Amino acid sequence: MSATNGSEAATPPVAAVAPPPAAAAAPPPASASGAPPTTGPHAESEKKILENLKKVYDPEIPMNIVDLGLIYGFDWHDDKLTLRMTLTAPGCPVAGILAEEVKAAAEKVPEVKEATVDMVWEPAWTPDRMSEFAKRQFGYL
Repeated sequence: MSATNGSEAATPPVAAVAPPPAAAAAPPPASASGAPPTTGPHAESEKKILENLKKVYDPEIPMNIVDLGLIYGFDWHDDKLTLRMTLTAPGCPVAGILAEEVKAAAEKVPEVKEATVDMVWEPAWTPDRMSEFAKRQFGYL
């Protein structure tokens, strides 16, 4: 048993440290074009859809929604498509109108019998999602 003479400082208790918050999921990878990669059995249909979507513009930003990086991906169930997309801000007043334009553009592709637009907010959109063309237009490059 050791004795202390009072000159030794007591070790202060260690405060509990909360672990750092989990990192937010990274956005799905976008190609240099701002569009999600098109692979798999529906790749050709997805390329046609993306071409149609390049004609759909965000009414508040003078750029098409593909180059803005708003298209997150495609989910297929036979010839029915669910297109995942986001907006630059959750409170965007044109969300419903834009979703209808996206649905109509997707359904112009013959291989799409029915399209549904799923508006997603996670992960949040950032300018990193934009194509190189859009980044140059807006001064990010």
